[in-house]
Amino acid sequence: MKAICVDDEKLILDENVSLVEEIEEFDSVEGFTSATKALEYVKKNGTDIALLDIDMPDMNGLMLAAKIKEASPRTAIIFLTGYSEYALKAIEMHASGYLMKPVNKTKLKDEIAYALNSVKKEAPGEEKNGEHIFMRTFGSFDVFVDGNPVHFSRAKSKELLAFLVDRQGASVTRAEAFAAMYEDESYTRDKQKLFDVIVRGLKSSLKEAGIEEIFDMQRGTMRVVKENFDCDLYKFLEGDTATINMYIGEYMSSYEWAMFTEGALSMSMY
Repeated sequence: MKAICVDDEKLILDENVSLVEEIEEFDSVEGFTSATKALEYVKKNGTDIALLDIDMPDMNGLMLAAKIKEASPRTAIIFLTGYSEYALKAIEMHASGYLMKPVNKTKLKDEIAYALNSVKKEAPGEEKNGEHIFMRTFGSFDVFVDGNPVHFSRAKSKELLAFLVDRQGASVTRAEAFAAMYEDESYTRDKQKLFDVIVRGLKSSLKEAGIEEIFDMQRGTMRVVKENFDCDLYKFLEGDTATINMYIGEYMSSYEWAMFTEGALSMSMY
């Protein structure tokens, strides 16, 4: 297997290359201080894992990762950075790992081993179910289709989807969803009509984005179909090391009802 390490600081680069070389599965480990030269190498030779610094002068690691994925879609990406604000971007890109500098060598080895295991599990040409639909819950809530954000005609329709994602595929009645979204209001007939508009708005937005398969409605109950999309929350709860490392204490920050899950996630980190 092949690996590349990219960091504009030569000392750190040499340390990372030496560390990766200790892993027996790798036949080739190349180091680059230039993101441009690293990309040229990947286009010619391919690579199984790319260990990337994010803050680089000629091309930052996020841009480099996107270009590497274009040239070599199955390459696993591990980001190293001293800036926590890049974490959400790394999640959107389905990074296999994300570590803050200064890097602990044991953690780095663990991340490489995890990424290596992921590469081995995926057969060539096999695409994970729902991989092109990504729900971001860390920080603000957003939905992406092939990396492009989905537009919702109504803010409350987007919030309804967020609430269903938070419920992790469990069926929810209209009254339960309304109570969470309108905490101090009664579910009167007028409010029921308003909620019908919100549900129709959600279904319309999902249809326009071509992702109706993530939403299911049966006899007055609603749920998301977890199997049909990817989500940082679900990966966190499954114990995915890379996703756990990306969590920086904020979860669906626009919604008050989300504070309970945010508290549970934060508590699980200790």
